[in-house]
Amino acid sequence: MTAPQGRTPPPAAPVDRTGAVAKVVRVVEAITEHSGVSEISRSTGLSTSTVHRIIQELVALGWVRGDGEHGYLPGVGLLTIAARADFEAGMPVIEPILKGLRDATTHTVHFALRQGDLAVYVAKIEGLRAYEMRSRIGLAIPLHSTGIGKALLAGLPEAEVRAVLERSGMPPMTPRTITDPDAMIQHLHTVSRRGYAIDDEENEEHTRCIAAVVRDHRGAAIGGISMSAMAFEIDQERAQQLAPLVMTAARNVSQALGHRISGELPVAPRAR
Repeated sequence: MTAPQGRTPPPAAPVDRTGAVAKVVRVVEAITEHSGVSEISRSTGLSTSTVHRIIQELVALGWVRGDGEHGYLPGVGLLTIAARADFEAGMPVIEPILKGLRDATTHTVHFALRQGDLAVYVAKIEGLRAYEMRSRIGLAIPLHSTGIGKALLAGLPEAEVRAVLERSGMPPMTPRTITDPDAMIQHLHTVSRRGYAIDDEENEEHTRCIAAVVRDHRGAAIGGISMSAMAFEIDQERAQQLAPLVMTAARNVSQALGHRISGELPVAPRAR
């Protein structure tokens, strides 16, 4: 919007770089390069007590993770914001990948990003079948009972996985839900080894999903791609046919978000 002719717009107000918000921003920026309070203090010019107070507030909000002994790193909150920004920027490339997976399988495709101890659907491509999935963009889903959630958990360090499982309580969503942390850890080893997760009616009865992890430019597990169908449509043999297609889609989305991947992933024939 331009100012009326003959009238000069007022100058922008100067930014107070000593204010509380500016200090938080400086600390957040420094955390991406430095891990310790002393290093962050030197980098920002703020006192160690100020840095420590700000970091503790950021840790409580989930924006920063770690402790004073081992240093600090960007937390789920910051990574989620970055992932959403990457997703929006990459959507012109990502959407055709999701539609391609839907066309190859005829089933509904979801893309979800991690948000704390949950994952949130940010894209959904409806399947070509006569029925529709009840899922919707913006819906938050558990990590322990969904294909995307388990694919994501399999990409995290075990200590972080156990912390997530403890906080969530692993409630049974169906009689098939894994509710024991040790059993889940063993299950995730299988997921990691084969490269994909299956939600075998664990989140909703009569629904089966195949999912693979999505990583960002740092290599961090930030979400996943899933293909969902009625359980009777995907038996073990069919799952093995479809899984490489899901893994390829997740791999391509990861690359669209800047993740560098070495090696080739075998791709199954188009399986409609």
